[in-house]
Amino acid sequence: MSVFEGFKFRKVSSAVHRLDPRIKFFYVIILFVMAILFTKLLALIVLFFIPLPFVFIARVNRQWLRSLRGAVFFAIIIFATNFIFGYFYPSSYTEITGAVDSLGEYLVLLERASAMTLRFVVLIASFSVFFLTTSPDHLGLALQQSHIPYEFCFAFTTAVRFVPVLADEAQTIMDAQKARGLELERGNFLKRVRNYIPILIPLIISAIRRSLELAEAMESRAWGASEKRTNLYVLKLKRTDYLLVLVSVLMLIIAVYVWLYVSIPSLTTLLSL
Repeated sequence: MSVFEGFKFRKVSSAVHRLDPRIKFFYVIILFVMAILFTKLLALIVLFFIPLPFVFIARVNRQWLRSLRGAVFFAIIIFATNFIFGYFYPSSYTEITGAVDSLGEYLVLLERASAMTLRFVVLIASFSVFFLTTSPDHLGLALQQSHIPYEFCFAFTTAVRFVPVLADEAQTIMDAQKARGLELERGNFLKRVRNYIPILIPLIISAIRRSLELAEAMESRAWGASEKRTNLYVLKLKRTDYLLVLVSVLMLIIAVYVWLYVSIPSLTTLLSL
């Protein structure tokens, strides 16, 4: 459940937290596009280190590392899937890299699978920084000022709020069931799946109860009675926001130029020199 640590806002007084949510989201989208553009491992390693200054400035490095640690299971699945499919369908890999010997093909498969896995890690890392440093209130306000209907804004911000809460509640239920003698890690795959039924049923009941409480709270506050809503605060772009936009656009321009005109060598090629 530690992967959901990356969706839980941490209230810290830092320059990253004070940035406009719309600009931070634009920066994350730029990283997303750059990660999609490149397939070479060296380029993705560089992209992985780009969000690190934001992590240290915002002082959320511990929670950021927890979200990455929670994504290890999915990263292993991505790596294994790419490696296995590349093993059974090697023509697409060898045509791109020109590997002819058996050892070279295995190295190409290993690098390709590692690159796809690192791409997933880069996406998790960048979006984790955004959610760790962006308050759900400011996020909803940013969506409203972007002329998105309030119903969609409310649904999205509510999901952002309650996903970490449900993850914590699931962990609490798991600890309580383990204390009562439930063994989740023993047995074959089907046995382990059945072991999680005592976890899912209380979690679903708790989620339904929480949704009913939220609905009653919304009705008691006359939610939706007024079509034109007002807000106490208004988001305004500052000098640092414009600076981040400039840096993001420059990164995208450099990335597109490198993608079009620069041939990035693979690690397999560098090791064979």
